[in-house]
Amino acid sequence: MATVKPAATKTTAALPATAIPTTAKPTTAKQITAKPKAVKTKAVKAKTPKAEVAKPKAIKTTGAKKSKPPAKKPAAKKSPAAAVVAEEKKIKKPKLVRDSFTIPKEEYAALDVLKTRAIALAQPAKKSELLRAGILLLAAMDDAHLVASLKAVTVIKTGRPKK
Repeated sequence: MATVKPAATKTTAALPATAIPTTAKPTTAKQITAKPKAVKTKAVKAKTPKAEVAKPKAIKTTGAKKSKPPAKKPAAKKSPAAAVVAEEKKIKKPKLVRDSFTIPKEEYAALDVLKTRAIALAQPAKKSELLRAGILLLAAMDDAHLVASLKAVTVIKTGRPKK
């Protein structure tokens, strides 16, 4: 009969100190050669307000093939009128100035009457729009008419009225 050799057994070699966990001593050969398990940690995400984070909109896809984006047509030459319209769009908005002033009650009431007239004419207007329209009219006047209009306005004391 043939002699049967016993199966090779694993021998424990000297392991570095970092391979063996310090909390529990290994008792079997399998535990001695096994690597320590990695500790899972949760990543902490920085919280940001919802208004600042823009989520992309979900795109519904069907089983159809993806289509290529349409080819760009060569740009047609713009007419001079189109160039003027394009220049008007590029004009920056004027900076606004906020101011306060004192006005007699009768003239302030006249603003309400003018607002009512504008509504009746199907052209509603705000008080500031009425004042700006008046400024445009004064600016368009010649010097003699402007002086006459200024003389028609009574001079009032500036500042806040006493209650």
